[in-house]
Amino acid sequence: MQMETTEDEQRKAAALKRLLLILSCVFLSIGTCGGPLIMRLYFIHGGKRVWLTSMLETGGWPIIFVPIAIAYYHRRKNQAPTEPPTKLFFMKLPLFVASAVIGVLTGLDDYLYAYGVARIPVSTTALITAAHLAFTALFAFILVKQKFTSYSINAIVLLTVGAAVLGLNTNSDRPEGESNAQYMLGFMMTVSAAALYGFVLPLVELMYKKAKQNITYALVLEIQLVMCLFATIFCTVGMLVNNDFKVIPRDARKFELGETTYYVVLVVSAIIWQGFFLGAIGIIFCASSLLSGIVIAVLLPITEIFAVIFYHEKFQAEKGVSLVLSLWGFVSYFYGEIKHNKESKRVKKKENNKDSSGQDTENPQSVPNP
Repeated sequence: MQMETTEDEQRKAAALKRLLLILSCVFLSIGTCGGPLIMRLYFIHGGKRVWLTSMLETGGWPIIFVPIAIAYYHRRKNQAPTEPPTKLFFMKLPLFVASAVIGVLTGLDDYLYAYGVARIPVSTTALITAAHLAFTALFAFILVKQKFTSYSINAIVLLTVGAAVLGLNTNSDRPEGESNAQYMLGFMMTVSAAALYGFVLPLVELMYKKAKQNITYALVLEIQLVMCLFATIFCTVGMLVNNDFKVIPRDARKFELGETTYYVVLVVSAIIWQGFFLGAIGIIFCASSLLSGIVIAVLLPITEIFAVIFYHEKFQAEKGVSLVLSLWGFVSYFYGEIKHNKESKRVKKKENNKDSSGQDTENPQSVPNP
C-alpha cells in the first residue's frame, strides 16, 4: 500500500513538473518574441536611452513577489498545527551571493543586448541566437557535463545554421545614416551579449546542482528575484552615470507615438521581459539550460515573422530557409528526448522485474541453470 502511495505521489510530481515546463515554455515564448519587438518599437520611434531599455529587461522583478506570496499562502494553509512556522523565504546566504553575482552578469548582458538592438536591424538579430545556442551548448558541456545525443547535436547544428542564414543578407537592412563604425560596434555588442548569456544559462544550472539546499520552484523564484534585483541595480547605476533619469521626460515628449504611449511601452517592456526570465529559469529547473537555449533559438524565426508583419520589414528567402531549419531542429530535439525517455522507462521496468536473486523474470531464458 505504501509503495502504491509513493508511486502515485511520483506520478503527481511528474505531472506537475510537466505542467510547469509547459508554462515556462509559454512565458519564454512571450518574452522571446515580445521583448525584442517592444524594445525595437522604442528605438524605431525616437527612443535613445540604451541604459534605460537595458534596465527594463529585469526592472519588472517586483512581479515575482506575487507568485512567491501565493506559494507562501498555500504553504501556510496546508501546514499542520505541529509543524514549525513556515518561512516566507528559503534562500540561504551562499545561494544569495551566487544569485547576486549572476545577476550582475545578467545586467551587463542586458546592456550589451540593448546596445545591439539600438544599432542592428532585425535580420541581424539572428546572429544573437546563432552564437547564443553554440555558446550555451559549449558552456553546458564544460560546466554541467551536459550529455549530447545525436538528436541534440543535430538540433544544435540545424538551429545554429538556420539562425546564421538570417545574417547573410544584412546589408539590405542596414539603417540609413548609420556609419560602418556604429554598425560594427553594434554587431560586436550583440555577439558579446550572446556569448555572455550562453555562459549565464549553464551557470544557473550549475548553481542549482551545487546548492546545499533542496531546489524547489519556490526557491527558484527567489533566485530569479535576487538575480533580477542585482541586474536592475547594475543598470540603474549606469542610468545615473549617463543622466538618463534627467532626460526621460524630454525623451518622452519627443517620442513619435506620444508621451503617454512612451510610458506604456516602458511598462509593457518590463512585464514582457520578466516573462522571458521566468520562462528561462523554469525550463532550466524542469529540464536543462540546453533546452532553454534551444527554445529561444526556435522562436527566433517567429520573432522575425512578427517583425515583418508589424514593422513591414522584408521577408527574404533566407528567413524562409531559417524557419524550416529551426522547426526541423526543434522536432529533432524533442523526438530524441521522447525516444530517450522511452528507453529509460524500458530499462527501469526491466530492472524492476528482476527478483532479489538477480534473475530476470521478464525473460526466463536468461535465468542461469542451477
